[in-house]
Amino acid sequence: MARIDVIMPQMGESIAEGTLSKWLKKVGDEVKRDEPIFEISTDKVDAEIPSPSAGVLAEILVTEGQTVAIQTVVARLETEKGAAVAAPAPAPAPEPAVAAAVPVAATAAPVAAAPVAPPLAPVPSIATGNGHSLEERLRTKSSPLVRKIAAEHGVEIAAMQGTGVAGRVTKRDILQYLDSGAPRPAVAAAALGAHAAPTPEAWAGDRVEPMSKMRALISEHMVVSRHTSAHVTSIMEMDFTRVARIRAARKAEFEASTGQKLSYMPFIIKATVDALKAFPVVNSSVAGTSVIYRRAINVGIAVALDWGLIVPVIKNADDLSLGGLTKILNDLAARARSKRLDPREVQDGTFTITNPGVFGSLTGTPIINQPQVAILCIGAIEKRAKVLTGADGEDTIAVRTCSYISLSFDHRIIDGAVADQFLGHIKRTIETFPDTAL
Repeated sequence: MARIDVIMPQMGESIAEGTLSKWLKKVGDEVKRDEPIFEISTDKVDAEIPSPSAGVLAEILVTEGQTVAIQTVVARLETEKGAAVAAPAPAPAPEPAVAAAVPVAATAAPVAAAPVAPPLAPVPSIATGNGHSLEERLRTKSSPLVRKIAAEHGVEIAAMQGTGVAGRVTKRDILQYLDSGAPRPAVAAAALGAHAAPTPEAWAGDRVEPMSKMRALISEHMVVSRHTSAHVTSIMEMDFTRVARIRAARKAEFEASTGQKLSYMPFIIKATVDALKAFPVVNSSVAGTSVIYRRAINVGIAVALDWGLIVPVIKNADDLSLGGLTKILNDLAARARSKRLDPREVQDGTFTITNPGVFGSLTGTPIINQPQVAILCIGAIEKRAKVLTGADGEDTIAVRTCSYISLSFDHRIIDGAVADQFLGHIKRTIETFPDTAL
């Protein structure tokens, strides 16, 4: 018999730890190679992790709900001699060259509170090929939000000892450090001021349940975004009658030839991509006092799950036809609901679309998905009575298929006029889609 280690995988280049949220097998169970064995949660994705080998689950070393560093052994399998063995852990992705003056905004997983010390003595280093220690990489690379906050306040993260994995400085660490008296600009001080409401107490008969890892992260991300961006929302009504007719006329043929169901969303994505090309500031990010205009157009599509919300990303959406968008959209949504997304498929979005209209909502004012600067919200697409002016100047009442589309945008860099022009561009595209679009 042979024993094989099952490790916590690295779910994305910037992720240093993961939470083992659920065991799908118990000690003594037989497992097949590539059969899901446990679920993990990170600040990017919930995913099922396959078994590296066929065998019997002999030992569980990490319990449900426990957060551990990547490469930690979480279990051991017992296999027959000569059976397929675990594939070696992939080498860490090479570090991209990033200018220190252009930090990337994101969010970091919460870690248990502990007082953070000011700069301490050097931490023992494990050398890596690029000349940086593993500990330094974990401290300075695993929490983009921390890097952003540190850059804004002139704090050197590498000189700090944090409470996270391998001394990683967490968001709570950096905020506690700043609150301890480190100088910071007045505007930032206001943003990080005391906003905490009193903690409610449970009453007799109440049910108290801890948040899931995903729900806790969503909660943190939303609060961070509201404190980061100056949120403003514009709303327009758009006439989908033309798109509805194209879809009704072509959906049977389209499904027969592609095997894909044709929804309104690919038309919306296509119109949005065209607008992002025309107004590149909406496809940007804010880095301190600089604006990063993204060359890639990577559109995230919010997918509602029974246990939370996830945003898989359609990479290089501007290179895809309506058919290509439909195929990728349906595939990503299906795998998001079955926890089979690759972590890379929820990263590097440059713009997000959310669609609460499928649940009947007329419109919404969504919170921006950091570090993006805008998010598009699609309301219910439904038939309405509209007043139309004919060629002869006479007004008539007609039944039209319409929707309210809203754009929440960051007023730090996007003015209301630009936001409305962006929405107007989408409106014109939707209302004049060519019959040959498919």
